[in-house]
Amino acid sequence: MSDVKKVVLAYSGGLDTSVILKWLQDTYQCEVVTFTADLGQGEELEPARAKALKFGIKPENIFIDDVREEFVRDFVFPMFRANTVYEGEYLLGTSIARPLIAKRLIEIANATGADAISHGATGKGNDQVRFELGAYALKPGVKVIAPWREWDLLSREKLLAYAETNGIPIEMKHRNGGSPYSMDANLLHISFEGRHLEDPAAEAEESMWRWTVSPEAAPDAAQYLDLEFEKGDLVAIDGVRMKAHELLAKLNELGGKHGIGRLDLVENRYVGMKSRGCYETPGGTILLRAHRAIESITLDREVAHLKDDLMPRYASLIYNGYWWSPERRALQALIDHTQSTVNGSVRLKLYKGNVIVVGRDSKSDSLFDPTIATFEDDAGAYDQKDAGGFIKLNALRMRIAANLQAKKGK
Repeated sequence: MSDVKKVVLAYSGGLDTSVILKWLQDTYQCEVVTFTADLGQGEELEPARAKALKFGIKPENIFIDDVREEFVRDFVFPMFRANTVYEGEYLLGTSIARPLIAKRLIEIANATGADAISHGATGKGNDQVRFELGAYALKPGVKVIAPWREWDLLSREKLLAYAETNGIPIEMKHRNGGSPYSMDANLLHISFEGRHLEDPAAEAEESMWRWTVSPEAAPDAAQYLDLEFEKGDLVAIDGVRMKAHELLAKLNELGGKHGIGRLDLVENRYVGMKSRGCYETPGGTILLRAHRAIESITLDREVAHLKDDLMPRYASLIYNGYWWSPERRALQALIDHTQSTVNGSVRLKLYKGNVIVVGRDSKSDSLFDPTIATFEDDAGAYDQKDAGGFIKLNALRMRIAANLQAKKGK
């Protein structure tokens, strides 16, 4: 007899978590609470409620929460203040959603008196690490049930067979037979893994992409866009102020229309293997380009370079599940401090998969001084003779070393 009396399941209503719900009931003989997060994945979430009810979940134990604003405001925007990119390309769309889900799982466990949480991450993946590190950071004594590390349903085909045997309705079977892509979506991105993407030499099917047109099919006319920033965060598009999640949704729409934000990536997973995935991050791609542009005129040079030095470490912390760690919080405090002067506007041109910066301006915090930077007569604002001494001082150590080598006859 299991000592687990009640478990909170991160429940999407898809293949994995629908099977897990039934498996928890059969294996642990416990009460199940379901949590479904509306992260802006663009899918109807009420079917998840209907499925949960079908398998005997009490109505009061079904949580479907709209966390879109919290997700973008408290997780995505803080990440983009750091210009965060993992391994030079990946904008961490899946990674950044996990700490919020972990937070809500623990909040619901506390509210319902549950003694365990459960998730559908596989034993090969990163998400098991992200969910569980977050959970333990927020509730050290919580029990975590990870079915993929316990059961023998270790393939999509076995899961589909289990679902059919137990009367679990599963949508989106691949039209050519076999298992569907493993997909994850939220307001920042949608990811695709599995099927023939497991061959890193195979080009992704055009029909796979959901949010973006191909660059070839994008409009022939460029679209101009004005983005306004306050303290490093996007606050308005073309002069229209919106909530954080509305701004990102708008950028997704515009970027998708112009074929922006597709990525085909082989990444290094936390568990040691390489994994190939395809991603659509149209809004995030635009946001990253614009944020760097406004920082280029509002950040001190050494502060900007320090941020660039720290960014890969910050990205790895998020990728590896350490959002709630003291070191990530410390880095965030530093990053947020640098953003107090990151105010102003950026003008962009969107064209066939490209995000082109065509202007940037900050009336209150720009460090760009045209009287010094000009190639015309600067009226004495900059003394070019100063550069000679600066160069000689910086070359001194190399001159000494060269003279020494010359003496040695080398």
